[in-house]
Amino acid sequence: MTVLAAGGIVTTLVQTAVVPLLPQLPRLTGAAPVDVGWVVTLTLITGAVATPLLGRAGDMYGKRRMLLVALGALAVGSLVCSFASTLPWLLAGRGLQGVGAAVVPLSISFLRGVLPPHRTGSSVALMSSTVGIGAALGLPLAALLVQFADWHAMFWAMTVLSAAVLVPAWWVLREEPVRSPGRFDLVGACGLGAGLVLLLLALSKAGEWGWGSRRILGLSGAALLILAGWTVQQCRVARPLVDVRLAMRPAVLLPHVAALLAGFAFYANSLVTAQLIQAPRATGYGLGLSVAAAGACLLPSGVIMVLCASLSARLSAARGAKATLTLGTVVIAAGYGLRFADSRQLWAVIVGAAVVSVGTALAYSALPMLIMRAVPLEQTAAANGLNVLMRTIGQALCSAVVATVLAEHTRVFDASGLSVSAPTLDGYRVAFAAAGVVALSACAAACLIPRRPRPAPSPRQEAEHDARPELRLPPRRPPANDVQEPAGTGTGTGTGADVRPGTGPGGTTA
Repeated sequence: MTVLAAGGIVTTLVQTAVVPLLPQLPRLTGAAPVDVGWVVTLTLITGAVATPLLGRAGDMYGKRRMLLVALGALAVGSLVCSFASTLPWLLAGRGLQGVGAAVVPLSISFLRGVLPPHRTGSSVALMSSTVGIGAALGLPLAALLVQFADWHAMFWAMTVLSAAVLVPAWWVLREEPVRSPGRFDLVGACGLGAGLVLLLLALSKAGEWGWGSRRILGLSGAALLILAGWTVQQCRVARPLVDVRLAMRPAVLLPHVAALLAGFAFYANSLVTAQLIQAPRATGYGLGLSVAAAGACLLPSGVIMVLCASLSARLSAARGAKATLTLGTVVIAAGYGLRFADSRQLWAVIVGAAVVSVGTALAYSALPMLIMRAVPLEQTAAANGLNVLMRTIGQALCSAVVATVLAEHTRVFDASGLSVSAPTLDGYRVAFAAAGVVALSACAAACLIPRRPRPAPSPRQEAEHDARPELRLPPRRPPANDVQEPAGTGTGTGTGADVRPGTGPGGTTA
């Protein structure tokens, strides 16, 4: 469990640690400022594509094996970034790092297969909290490295941390025996990958290119067409990459919808908090703090997510994962209510962000439990991978929406004779309000989840059912008092039933 939790923290830390470096990358790599955003976008896209694919492969070929593949890609990608001095090589490394996004859902599925049921809840809650821990630690640590050392030192630290998790994982983890039969659906993998690339590219660039631009509309339309065709193809193959029929059941579909909405609501907190704290004081609300200080303000949120892991597990055991998810989304909405009410003082910002983190910890720990109770053991990794994918899409959508909102509310402020362009406080309030409404929408989806869903049959059970010979029932015998006399007796008391030889009236033996 320690190895898996460390892998989840390192994976999330690697995803977020590059954010403080973005303003300096044009100078360091000689690239255009508009191209630097691909350092984040490419990691998001490769992670979204790799998560469901490695999840399905984990169900078929072993979750330990796919965990090692994801951790290995994370380490190799960090090493490539350590030697990179130009943007193409940096993008290649970041693309490999994105594959590590599959570590958390694979770890959760692995735990379900090797732990007894009474330990699964607390372990899954801890794994889910690693997402917040890594995000909270990544920003301040990376800011310190960038400020006091060469920028390559950050990627060397990522390489060391990734290797420090990969080696113990290879040594300690043992493969669990559950497998899903069939062949890997390469056609489905290509279709899903192409659709997700186009969809996430449209979401990631919508704020920059414009929501109504031809490029965004073309990418979105092509993505929808490809994903629609992919859905039809998945319904026709015997062993699909994603069991669409299973995913459409309310017990599975509604947690996926809640995951998309919760991902949106969670990511707004991370996007807005650091930017708001770093805003210049001339704006009237900004505190003018450095990147490292802004990252330090997020540390309490990471600590709170760790502390809430055990609370979430106990609440799910006592009241059910549905109640935990519902409470978590309500707490997220309450946190954004606090952010909307007061975002001028540092303590109010920290408290509001901490409340959102409490709700996120509850919601993120409940989602895997809801998925695992509704799908067969052989499909755990694929289903959890799809759930994480929905969270990723929600985060990408949130990034585009928040960027658009803040851009529309940006104006020029006078800071000691210098003109500074920054969003207004009303822009941040609109973002908080939007995130709160989305959190309440996630609460509505959680309330609709069936309390006790019917367990879905596994592929093995379906195969055994199809191979079972058809049972032919004997013809139904009439009641004993409905006896028809033989033809020609002339009594006319028959009812259409046959006379059984050897029996007399009333059913007595002759």
